[in-house]
Amino acid sequence: MRYGAVMPMPGGTAAGVADAEDRTRDRVLNAVLEHGPVSAAELGDMLGFTPAAVRRHLDHLQRAGVIEVKRVAKAGAGAGRPARRYVLSSQGQSKLGDDYLNIASSALRRLRDLGGEEAVRDYAVERFAEMEQRYAPEVDAAGSDIAARAGALSKALSRDGYVASAASIETKSPLPAALSSVQLCQGHCPIQQLAAEFPVFCDTETELFSRLVGVDVRRLSTLAQGGHVCTTHIPTGRPAAKEALGLPKLRATPHVESNNQ
Repeated sequence: MRYGAVMPMPGGTAAGVADAEDRTRDRVLNAVLEHGPVSAAELGDMLGFTPAAVRRHLDHLQRAGVIEVKRVAKAGAGAGRPARRYVLSSQGQSKLGDDYLNIASSALRRLRDLGGEEAVRDYAVERFAEMEQRYAPEVDAAGSDIAARAGALSKALSRDGYVASAASIETKSPLPAALSSVQLCQGHCPIQQLAAEFPVFCDTETELFSRLVGVDVRRLSTLAQGGHVCTTHIPTGRPAAKEALGLPKLRATPHVESNNQ
């Protein structure tokens, strides 16, 4: 069934209709967060809305400043006009959970003034150590296949609100199979504003991903640096090389063994 505008039920109130509209816009906003960059037609198919209805909600969200349009060229489409795709704006990212970051930024600046850049890095390492401890058993349970490990990492990230996805990219002849990869995307970053000022958070997270999946990975884009998603390139056409990465294990407390294994 496809839906157009929200219509009041008999005996319904204007407030009830407004609430229904807000809930519908929240669905559209969350779909843009999870699937962006995404077209209006794709959103309509996902949510079961008519093109007119989904565009009405997209226009409202765009006027509110929580989404924006990206021009994206379709693969293999030649020199045609880039397609319109919707993504969350910086304001939209803030709406979904960046509260108190101004206070955190001030605290980190003070920490840097007192202890230098290394003190900020130590804090970032400590923050991601807890994530490593929680994620490692889940990723290890996926076995030695790198794509499976990346998928397990994606699920763990999504559970923590990063709205992650893992898309396999298999190469075809004449390209070698060794070039196959997984693109790990994160549609939301709860510390985007902090990471924009302190890139060490992105660097430390990238090191963590390398350790968890077992191969050297590369960051292609980040929300903190203006990307519409955080994208990590994970090569899958080579054997796992977890011990060869040379990345020090993160610890929440350098001299105390954790009981959460």
